[in-house]
Amino acid sequence: MEKILGLDVGDKWIGVAISDPLGFTAQGLKTIKRESNKQTYEEIYEIIKENDILKVVVGLPKNMNNTIGPQSEKVMKFATKLHNKYGIEIIYIDERMSTMSAQRILIEADVRREHRKKYVDKIAATYILQTYLDSM
Repeated sequence: MEKILGLDVGDKWIGVAISDPLGFTAQGLKTIKRESNKQTYEEIYEIIKENDILKVVVGLPKNMNNTIGPQSEKVMKFATKLHNKYGIEIIYIDERMSTMSAQRILIEADVRREHRKKYVDKIAATYILQTYLDSM
């Protein structure tokens, strides 16, 4: 059995989630602040190495009409580089509702607005990964 990594890739932050070894549940792992490409790829690679990850599920922020826009292209470029650098399998999941769902979870949990930003990317990554796990 293998663990699977889930990523919610943004311009400033990347939410990271990981599955259990059996692939039933996704747990939020961390949020990576993107300071440089080198640092970002190295942090993700450390997680990949530590957890023997062979597959990464990446949220693809499609437009509401199901087309690929500039943000999706940025995410795909990032994920392709991840694949090319480390030979890791990349799977894209439609993530249009992940951030809204993460915000709703935080609101329902009564997390103050100024604190939500800390958690939203990690929860969105968990939502993306869980969507993939549920589809398997």
